[in-house]
Amino acid sequence: MTLEILTSDLLSPLRHGFFTRRGGASSGVFSGLNCGYGSSDQSEIVQINRSRVADAMQVAPDALMGVHQTHSATAIVVDAATDDRPRADAMVTATPGLALSILTADCQPVLFADTDAGVIGAAHAGWRGTLDGVLDATLDAMELLGADRANTIAVIGPSISQSAYEVGPDFMDEFLMHDRENTRFFAGGTGDRVQFDLPAFGLHRLRRAGIGTAEWTRHCTYSDTDRFYSYRRATHAKEADYGRLISTIRL
Repeated sequence: MTLEILTSDLLSPLRHGFFTRRGGASSGVFSGLNCGYGSSDQSEIVQINRSRVADAMQVAPDALMGVHQTHSATAIVVDAATDDRPRADAMVTATPGLALSILTADCQPVLFADTDAGVIGAAHAGWRGTLDGVLDATLDAMELLGADRANTIAVIGPSISQSAYEVGPDFMDEFLMHDRENTRFFAGGTGDRVQFDLPAFGLHRLRRAGIGTAEWTRHCTYSDTDRFYSYRRATHAKEADYGRLISTIRL
């Protein structure tokens, strides 16, 4: 099956993509393009999938850069191909030929670009990382390389939508402790449960940080089983594991 790659006109003409699960070699619960070495999928199969992504991005496999994601607010600068995967949740570069990649399965994959400055970024932004400032940190790191955040574009790829993201009162309280106005990102649920709008919160944090342009592709990972992996859906289905989607951008 051919790879399915979602793109944004805002990031053109840069080569980039939010890859769906279609077109991969994995089977079982991972069926499709599982690119996560952290899953229990066969490592050889994950490597095949990642090689297909590298081919689509027109880079060598070792130039498909990644990080060991920890739900942090850490952003790093990369300037050369390496097999190392430092602990971080975002990376930026001004080096042509490097494809920055992020893995997700409900969290926000966010691709950044200041095409005039020749600087790009990619961030893994779950609720914790977004609340703690990973998107702000990505913009800070891009500026170290000469980017202008007012001229920077950010696109949030497939993520869990509000209708599928039910949380408890303690979760909401943590957001309100940071800013009482964060109540706008929650809607009523069943009993004491509420629905959290992660992409809207991501867009809010980007705009508050001074981003030039930002959008969400409006794809929900939870609701579209055929196209996306979802940690929450796998948990509700009591599946043993789940695949990881890859999103990537290069100069």
